[in-house]
Amino acid sequence: MSVNYADDIKRYQPNVNDKAVAAIVKHLGIALQSPDASLVSCSSKDELARVRDNWLKKKLALSDDDAKLDKAISDVCATMKGDTRKSRVTFYYLIAEKFGKLASLGG
Repeated sequence: MSVNYADDIKRYQPNVNDKAVAAIVKHLGIALQSPDASLVSCSSKDELARVRDNWLKKKLALSDDDAKLDKAISDVCATMKGDTRKSRVTFYYLIAEKFGKLASLGG
């Protein structure tokens, strides 16, 4: 696991679960090698729908309605609003934490 991911997460959450970070990095795999794919664009509705459908519904197995999931995504976007380049690992970590799913990722 790259220390950079944990350091980035620590800007928002001082107690980082390293096993959960490693699980997110493993899940994202090769996508992290692409500069565009390694970031989340909060201004793209299509991007945020992919986060909801692929990360929240499929990987985290959340069954909440789209409005609740979209609100959580919006909250993380607001938390990270000062970052022009929002790390996908950090974004996914913060949203998994919001739903109490870090332990299910390996932590």
